[in-house]
Amino acid sequence: MNVHATKPPLTIRLCEPRGFCAGVDRAIQIVVLALKKYGAPVYVRHEIVHNKFVVEALRERGAVFVKELGDIPAEHVDRPVVFSAHGVPKSVPADAEARNLLYLDATCPLVSKVHKQAMRHQRLGRHVLLVGHAGHPEVIGTMGQLPEGAVTLVETVEQVADLTVPDEDKLGFVTQTTLSVDDTADVIAALQARFPALTAPSSESICYATTNRQEAVKKAAPGTEVFLIVGAPNSSNSMRLVEVAKRHGARDSMLVQRAADIDWRRIGDAATIGMSAGASAPEIVVEEIIDRANRILTPYTLDVRSVAWHSVYEVGHRLTDHFDDVDDAERGTRCPRVFITGDACHTHSAKAGQGMNVSLQDGFNIAWKLGQ
Repeated sequence: MNVHATKPPLTIRLCEPRGFCAGVDRAIQIVVLALKKYGAPVYVRHEIVHNKFVVEALRERGAVFVKELGDIPAEHVDRPVVFSAHGVPKSVPADAEARNLLYLDATCPLVSKVHKQAMRHQRLGRHVLLVGHAGHPEVIGTMGQLPEGAVTLVETVEQVADLTVPDEDKLGFVTQTTLSVDDTADVIAALQARFPALTAPSSESICYATTNRQEAVKKAAPGTEVFLIVGAPNSSNSMRLVEVAKRHGARDSMLVQRAADIDWRRIGDAATIGMSAGASAPEIVVEEIIDRANRILTPYTLDVRSVAWHSVYEVGHRLTDHFDDVDDAERGTRCPRVFITGDACHTHSAKAGQGMNVSLQDGFNIAWKLGQ
């Protein structure tokens, strides 16, 4: 019996952008380069990113994942240790130095930006309200940048009414970088209604990769019977994509880590399914799922739903808090300076802020010299 002949044509709406963001790719490359330079083992505190496929691939190359620095064997204190992309409290580098460990910080620059925003609030005498999820490594890292009691975590709109703060006239907020854009806007609106003097960070805390991926899912979700999100259960940005898909028109949405996780019978009669991937999910897993769909759900067509990428200038603004070289009085009247490493004739240089043919180390060295 030819089952394909009885099936209606299937459309797979594939979101673009999807998968690895720049911060995740950077963190993975730091581990890979450390293994090349120092050899195995290279220790990594916590999962470098929230994806089992990535973690296992790095483990096979010689990375050893530990919960805390104290888990590194005494005979390996001369080995490097990498801090994850989610960031760490200040106490962790201090602990590494006390143990005389060589550490490499793979914190995403956009997470580091939130750290600086929180520290700036405190430096200006404000109590910090952090919108985020309790227990997430990024939240733990951000709260750990400031003294105990200097930050209050806010998770939901419902919590806002019962918040107790030291001084309602001296408050500032920041957010976790991987939250739902819509949910976060609701929490911030509630905070601003309750505390009119609340000061916003100098630029958006939610990262551009989170925003872009959610916008693409919103565009693809209407009319889909099932929406597949490739990612891990402990990945905040992946879980938010699952929620966004269902909220914006998908009849059902589910998180999958590999093709083997999918109940294809659940999809069998669907005419349109959507697919995206969290910022820590590799493209190879998306391809694996499409390949499996090609063998099980044929015939189908791919319908790529994309949203515009942010330009290098928008990314630059998000990275640098409106640029340190523009005085407060001149903001909005003078354009900041943006330096792009790459060749003028390469279009990807302007899109990415760094040419694909320019090494990360070269880009860092140039930026370091420009900052001196």
